[in-house]
Order: sequence, then structure tokens, then C-alpha cells
Amino acid sequence: MSVKPLEDRVLVKPIETESKTASGIFLPESAKEKPVRGRVVATGPGKRLDNGKRAEMSVRKGDTVVYGKYAGSEVEIKGEKHLIIKESELLGVLEG
Repeated sequence: MSVKPLEDRVLVKPIETESKTASGIFLPESAKEKPVRGRVVATGPGKRLDNGKRAEMSVRKGDTVVYGKYAGSEVEIKGEKHLIIKESELLGVLEG
């Protein structure tokens, strides 16, 4: 099964944070923060403009993005958690 986002939505697989602190202490599941970074798995065709054309998406498959803590809708695909987020809810693209 594959998911193709519609319009200006982006399918993102969250990147889990480390479960160990810099000093070597392991954090329990309940103490972990919700991820705010992820890798783009798929993008929609872009938002339809008033003239009928589509706006070009600013992110591509494989980009690492930053998003708000509570952005998007959680979906499970092949047993793994993903997010479907509107492009406007993305905060930035990590480079390098």
C-alpha cells in the first residue's frame, strides 16, 4: 500500500530523538518529547491556483523537514507512524 498526498500536503516519516542523554542517561518512553523533525516520503502535486495551474512544492521526497510539535494528522502505514502535513505547516528544510 502506498499513499499519495493530495493538493499541498506532504507525507512525513518522523525521525525519533535519541533515548539517551549526552551524559549517558536513558530516558523512559514517557519522558520523550514528540519528534519535530522528519523525512519527506511523498508530496502532493501542489495547491491549485486561481488560474487553474498548480503551485510548485517547495519540498521534495528525501528532504529533512522541521514542523510544529502538534502539526499534521497521524496515520499508520505498514505498521509505521507517519504524518500528513500541509506544506504551509512546515517550518523549514534542514540542509547539510
